[in-house]
Order: sequence, then structure tokens, then C-alpha cells
Amino acid sequence: MPHTPEPDQDDFDTVAPPHPVFHVEQALLGAFLLEPHRLGEVTGIAPDAFSTAAHAALFAAISSLPAPDQVEHAAHTQWLDAVLAIAREQARGLTATYLHSLIQVCPWPTHAPTYARMIEAEHCRRRLATAAQRLMHSAHDTSLPLRVTATFDEADALGCLVDDIATRFPPHAGSLPRTPMPPPATTHDQDAHDEERLLLATATAHPSSIEQMHWLTPGDFTHPLHAGLWPCLIALTRRGTPVDPVTVLWEAQHRGLLGAGTEPQDLLNLLAGPVGTPEHWGERVLQRSVLAAAHHLGQRIETFTNDPANTPYQLVVGSRRALADLTAVRTRWQHAHHRTRTHDPTSAHQDRERHDRTPSRPTAEHHPASRTHPPLTP
Repeated sequence: MPHTPEPDQDDFDTVAPPHPVFHVEQALLGAFLLEPHRLGEVTGIAPDAFSTAAHAALFAAISSLPAPDQVEHAAHTQWLDAVLAIAREQARGLTATYLHSLIQVCPWPTHAPTYARMIEAEHCRRRLATAAQRLMHSAHDTSLPLRVTATFDEADALGCLVDDIATRFPPHAGSLPRTPMPPPATTHDQDAHDEERLLLATATAHPSSIEQMHWLTPGDFTHPLHAGLWPCLIALTRRGTPVDPVTVLWEAQHRGLLGAGTEPQDLLNLLAGPVGTPEHWGERVLQRSVLAAAHHLGQRIETFTNDPANTPYQLVVGSRRALADLTAVRTRWQHAHHRTRTHDPTSAHQDRERHDRTPSRPTAEHHPASRTHPPLTP
């Protein structure tokens, strides 16, 4: 998106306009300067709808003054002088020459409402891009004490913004954007790898918890092998088959998970050393999935806004579809927390969002009872 200059920056004569909306803004301001009463025909925009500080200052100045008599305005420059004086308080580089150039470039003052509608559409695009960037920042900001909560708050704000844009520009059939989407980012996070391994090992040692963890899906895992092993555990428990590293190995073989660098002993070692509870590690895995989904949502919407071919209608439809994907993950997160609160008496007085922080992983010494059998060795 274009950079908005500082108020003092002389950006109207020397810098090439970044987008076509710059010309639209010039035409609209020229219409107001030529026929001030046209301001009453325009709705839906404010000074912050303009892409440059100079144009915003001019619109604010025009809006703050009563429209002069049209006959007197044609004969005198008193009103234009007042507009320039007020606008210069915010943009000192403005000149009378630039105001006269705006009047010259306006094709038809009667088209002012159409120009304003174009500016409103481009402002919606910039607002949506900013909201998407804020969402991505929250999803990545490890300094936030409650990162998931903050991320959901930003997602809610983005959703409200999309609803506001939909009110201004109602979507219609066939409005889906055609912009190619970036693929989800592939992460190679060692912490994520370790937490997924601990989840699989602990769930193998405590299979009674697996059936209750319906809120966790293979798509929540970052490592392909881990994503393939989770359905193995689910299938074994649903069939009533005993669950241990050996039976999981056998199920993994039938699902084609061995080979391509994964040997049987590698898998047995991966499933050794349970620590803590499956629910704990499952929530950690799901939390990463939630934050990754939020970041990808912001990335998708930002990609939509960066494509000037997308109309406001298309931005609304595309954004709502992207938000629906996050809503699905968010629902599973809420189910996980609701069940944990219901079944864990100690959590009634604790904020389960403590998982938004990055706690140190418990060790076997902290959870001696969690190890039901010694780890398998080569």
C-alpha cells in the first residue's frame, strides 16, 4: 500500500502519484474549490479517506467553511484564500498555485459524488490492509501475555471492518476475487517439533485421552510425519486395539508413513518418553495452529488489497471466506478450553490463556507418574 507522507511533506507537485486514486482526489478537490456547494452532495468520506496529508488537509479546510455565494465566489478569491490558510496549518507546503491546478484538472464538478465514491472505495482498501497487518502482528508478537486472545480480538475487529465495508458496498453474486493466494507458510520450528513429539509419545502412553481430543486434527501439526501419526492413534483407539509404540508402528506401516527417511526404529524412538498429559501438549499444538491460521488469514486479505483489480465487493467476499477458515479453528480452540476447564478442577481458578506464553516444557522428573513404561532403545 502507498506510504502516507508527513503533513509537512510537499508531495503534490514533485512526486509521481502512486495510484489512480490520486487523480480522483485531485478531481474531487477541484470540484469543491470550483463549486463549493458540491460538498453537500457528497457522503461517506472524511479527511482520513484521502491518500496524502495535503489532500486530507484541504478537504478538512473545505469542510470547515460554509460554502460561499456562487456568484461572489466566481468574482473573488476570498473563500479560496481562507481554505488555503486553514489547510496550511496541517500542510505548510500547500500553495495557491496547487489549488488553482486542482481546479484546472477537474473534468466535471457535477461528477463529485462519483469521485467521492471512488475515494471511499480506495480508503476501504487501505483500512482493510491495515487491519490485516495488525492481525499478523498480533499472531507473531511473542511479547503479548495473552497472544491468542489478542489475536482473536484483532480478528474480531477485522470482521467488524469487513461488515462496515459490506454496508457501504454490498457484495453481489460473482464477486469472488481472482487474485492468486500465497501458500501457507511452512515452519521448521524446533519447539513445535518437540511439542508434537511429546504429544504423540504421551498420547501413546495414555490412549484414553485420545478419543476426547476431537478438537485436534492432523492439519494442526507442522511436521508431515506427526500429522500422519495422529490419525493412527485415533484409528487404534476407535477399533479398541491396544495402543503402544509397536501397534502404532504397525498402523503407520499400513498408512504408508514408513520410508522416505523414516525407519521403524526412528518412529519407535519418537514415541518414547511420555511427559505430562496429552491434553496439555494438544493445546500447545492447537495454539500454534490457531496463530498460524490467523497469520495466513491476514496474509490472504493483504494479498487481496494489494491487487488493484479487486473491487470493494470482491474484498468483502474474499475476506469473509478467509475469516470463515479462522472461525473453524477458533471453534475447536474454544472446545478444547471448555473441556479442559470442565474436567480439570485446578483450572477453575487459573487462566487457561497462560498457554499464550511460552512455558518451559516439563521434564520427566517433574512428571514421574506420566512414564508408564521405559523408553524403547535400539
